Amino acid sequence: MARKAFKMFLNKGAEAEYKKRHEETWPEIKNLLKDAGVSNYSIFLDEETNILFGVLHYDDEIRYQNISLQPIMQKWWDYMKDLMETNEDNSPKSADLTEVFYLK
Repeated sequence: MARKAFKMFLNKGAEAEYKKRHEETWPEIKNLLKDAGVSNYSIFLDEETNILFGVLHYDDEIRYQNISLQPIMQKWWDYMKDLMETNEDNSPKSADLTEVFYLK
């Protein structure tokens, strides 16, 4: 099982709507993630900087990478693009984080 941590960048004033949309995450998105072997997925918000911190586990690199190719994920990105910094394909701008400590 691999772990990944990353950050994304929420627009100021979009905090409540971002939380609301994730409370109502589409079942198709949840199923896509689970079917791709993703588990223990959390997103945290640093309210001082509006930086989102995500951490997840996944069991297969190729299945994890293929999530971004799925039409339902691209539709989700389009739905979320007004709330955060995005790339040209509407995927969230993100930066991987380097692990410096892990207690198992």
